[in-house]
Amino acid sequence: MSLIEVKGLRKSFGSLEVLKGVDLSVEQGERIAIIGGSGCGKSVFLRSLCLLEKPTAGQVFIDGKEITAAKGGQVDEIRRSMGMVFQKFHLFSEMDVMDNLCLAPTRILKMPREEAEKKAMELLGQVGLASRAHAWPTVLSGGQQQRIAICRCLMMEPKVLLFDEPTSALDPTMVGEVLAVIRMLAKRDLSMLIVTHEMNFAREVASRVLYFADGGIYEQGTPDEIFDAPKREKTIAFINKIKYFTYEIDRQDFDLMQLQGGIQNFGEKYGLNQKRTYRLQICCEELIYELLSHCYPNRNDVDLKLTVSHAEADGATRIAINCGGAAYNPFEQDEDGLGVTILKKMATQLDYRLEGGRNVIDISL
Repeated sequence: MSLIEVKGLRKSFGSLEVLKGVDLSVEQGERIAIIGGSGCGKSVFLRSLCLLEKPTAGQVFIDGKEITAAKGGQVDEIRRSMGMVFQKFHLFSEMDVMDNLCLAPTRILKMPREEAEKKAMELLGQVGLASRAHAWPTVLSGGQQQRIAICRCLMMEPKVLLFDEPTSALDPTMVGEVLAVIRMLAKRDLSMLIVTHEMNFAREVASRVLYFADGGIYEQGTPDEIFDAPKREKTIAFINKIKYFTYEIDRQDFDLMQLQGGIQNFGEKYGLNQKRTYRLQICCEELIYELLSHCYPNRNDVDLKLTVSHAEADGATRIAINCGGAAYNPFEQDEDGLGVTILKKMATQLDYRLEGGRNVIDISL
């Protein structure tokens, strides 16, 4: 039996459907990192597991018990097997650290105060904060408060820990101390789901990585599979932080100056040097005119889409063109035009194929 079983989970906010039927099984001891762009539903998914967000449809089972079908006190009972660490620390400011840690176990689990304090001191010692046991949250740094928040979850001995971007509210100098605590917990074979933007951390700690897009789990795999060999287009773009410029042409007499200005702005925005940007402009211009003249002879109405992309991870730039009309491979002609000549000198890869009756060109620079 899986520790967590999610079936067809959906969540809408009015007409906006954020989760579109998510299925997931989490086994005991798994450490799952959830990554993806802002607004893709990562945090909503995590909060839906413990009903902090009420799903629109679907089922969630925690250790065999369906929390989505539970009512009243049953929900709280199932929730006790989960510990949630939020972006903001949510410590009670009117209580010192010790009282923050002891409140839930003494009231909910009926743990004797002396036993709770002993357990609290053990946990504080593990995260390097034993000396702050009676400090007020307001005098602690953000990193210290988040470490206390993690200890508060552990006081309830949960079966799974849910981390909702635990470092996003921290100053960069404090991120490392919180990640160090999570690494320590990972070594203890604790089950964890971690929504994070820290890619290196996800790679190091996770046993499985979920990439969220299009309202659900777009791609998943081991850290090596996701970070070194992603298979799907949006995952590849996210991992490599690929930026795009697209331009669609529907007439032979298109606005060349608008196209060139768009490429110039794209190059300036993403750090391409002027020589590279100029060559990119020349290559695109010459290649487009060559395709238009050969694919659409004697026609003014055309259907061509240009995409220029730049990967921040390795600095690679790519030109992709998709157009209809007659089949034409510009790289297999007896005489090359200026754009093709430059491309052959600059490119690390030139690819032409006829796909679904359309000319498809991919060029890596």
